[in-house]
Amino acid sequence: MTPIPAPATIGMLGGGQLGRMFTIAAKKMGYKVIVLDPDKESPACQVADGCIEAELDDSQKAVELAQKCDVITYEFENVSIEVIGEIRRHNKKIFPAANLLEISQHRIKEKDFVKSLGIAVTPYLKIKTAGDFIKLVNQISYPSIIKTARGGYDGKGQWVVKKYEDAKFAFAQASGKTLIYEKMVDFEKEISAICARNAKGDVAIYPICENSHENGILHMTVVPARISTKVEKKARQIIKKIAVALDVVGLFCVEMFVLKNGAILVNEIAPRPHNSGHYSIDACECSQFEQQARAVCNLELGSTKMVVDAAVMVNILGVGLGDNLVGTQEILKNKNVRLHMYGKKQAREGRKMGHFTILSDNLTNAIVLAQKIEKKLKWE
Repeated sequence: MTPIPAPATIGMLGGGQLGRMFTIAAKKMGYKVIVLDPDKESPACQVADGCIEAELDDSQKAVELAQKCDVITYEFENVSIEVIGEIRRHNKKIFPAANLLEISQHRIKEKDFVKSLGIAVTPYLKIKTAGDFIKLVNQISYPSIIKTARGGYDGKGQWVVKKYEDAKFAFAQASGKTLIYEKMVDFEKEISAICARNAKGDVAIYPICENSHENGILHMTVVPARISTKVEKKARQIIKKIAVALDVVGLFCVEMFVLKNGAILVNEIAPRPHNSGHYSIDACECSQFEQQARAVCNLELGSTKMVVDAAVMVNILGVGLGDNLVGTQEILKNKNVRLHMYGKKQAREGRKMGHFTILSDNLTNAIVLAQKIEKKLKWE
């Protein structure tokens, strides 16, 4: 694959905040971006050069997008495999390729693949029905999590199981979907690794992130992660091994658990930029979004080096009590605060409306400041 320099046009499947931040980064590099999304007022469509209003499984509109673009990428893993196949049939490049997407879309395939590489994962079982659950009851321990094998994100399509009645409720809610039953592990930290790889096989890995979640949604990311050098090295080895095994072209993330003994278990693979990498916009020489553009266009990868000693990113979520965010002027008086809003009009409960990042020379101070700032933001 030869490089695709600007002013080429990049197609984006999905118009959410990840697509928005990608579009801004790509346009800074001189590229044009056209977005396919069902909402012409979506975050990415607001800043793109063009928007095709259609569902993400609309093959005809996806082909229309492909005909207008030099290369295609995506910001959402639940893109239809059939749509990607149709784009490929029209001799258009799309990255990352369907193999990574297909694996990451199905939690059981994902776990099976990672295990096949000799990488540890959380203990799991495939469960289709309550009958399967009863048959496997001797292999099951509590507490655990039942998840849909396909779909679901930010806590959706997931149920915590502390007793059999919880499992029955999950089966009823899942309405016959294939499920995966994962044992809850007593981990010390949740971490994530973000990796870019171009067609030449060059690899760039970002500093390992330390993450905390609330209600299944990422709340805060701390960088660099407070882990040992040994754990950091192992996390980097894991994501590079996955990148090479899948011959990834593009950018992706691997979420992991660090156990108290220093062991690492892979939780999930995200075949796109990741919420935990948003800090890189302000804290790294090359953001994850610029890196995605570089990778899919087969350019030289940028530096992942941090320009500050520490960064803390906090998601700003809607609470369903109003759409006007109060307190932004006050927090921006602090020169170490960077605010990013996504252009969404309705601040529904749990909806990602934006994020802020603290830049600092001291990680502990950055965390304390982030907690103080978070309390100053209110929805009205």
